Amino acid sequence: MATTDLPYADRRDEDMPGHWILAKLGKRVLRPGGLELTEHLLADADLADADVLEIAPGLGRTATEILARSPRSYRGVEADEAAAMLAREAVGDRGTVTTGEAQATGLADDSVDVAIGEAMLTMQSDKVKTQIVDEAVRVLRPGGRYAIHELALHPDTLTDEQKTEIRQSLARSIKVNARPLTEAEWRELLTNAGFIVEQVRFAPMALLQPRRIIADEGLGGALRFVANVIRNGDARKRVLGMRRTFRKYQGNLAAIEVIAVRT
Repeated sequence: MATTDLPYADRRDEDMPGHWILAKLGKRVLRPGGLELTEHLLADADLADADVLEIAPGLGRTATEILARSPRSYRGVEADEAAAMLAREAVGDRGTVTTGEAQATGLADDSVDVAIGEAMLTMQSDKVKTQIVDEAVRVLRPGGRYAIHELALHPDTLTDEQKTEIRQSLARSIKVNARPLTEAEWRELLTNAGFIVEQVRFAPMALLQPRRIIADEGLGGALRFVANVIRNGDARKRVLGMRRTFRKYQGNLAAIEVIAVRT
């Protein structure tokens, strides 16, 4: 994958969204709970012989994991055309990736058994979060499963001022208006839309810690990523800035998996 193929490739490194600057440097697993939580998510979602929708597949890394679990069909809906092209390359002829909005996928009512979204609801405003969850309700069949892997704030007792401080610091660091929720708020978002929350898991938010990078990328991939960070001064400043923010709030950040069922 050429760097010029990435979304926002025409932006300066200091202005590029955090997950895409990491992708530019060679990181392929861009989820807050890493590959391990993604694997738990997909196992808990029960994908075998299911019609699966992945919302915002990005680089297509999770799509390959989904397809390895023998779904009946795979459909990805990605808002960014450059990212959609990368996901299509990963999926090949084993599924379909179309360009569309997460809150307006273009799929028919009651048309999928499982909807999957990772690290994308966190990046939306409260209004758009609700719209996306409502769209998941619409396209899922009764009894269908909505599986999400997102960033969480904890504990639930954080004050509004504390939550605002963390969210603003994240937004400045990753150049995206991130709005992670507490576990209680994630549950409320889903239950208000008509889901029953069936399962919740947590994992450390350790995206840029060396042990997690090696676990997610393999030793060779981790070494390539580190070498690219060292060579690129502007990108290195961004990565170190993100890492400082994650470390500062590590006691209040976690990755969360939620499996919710449409009633």
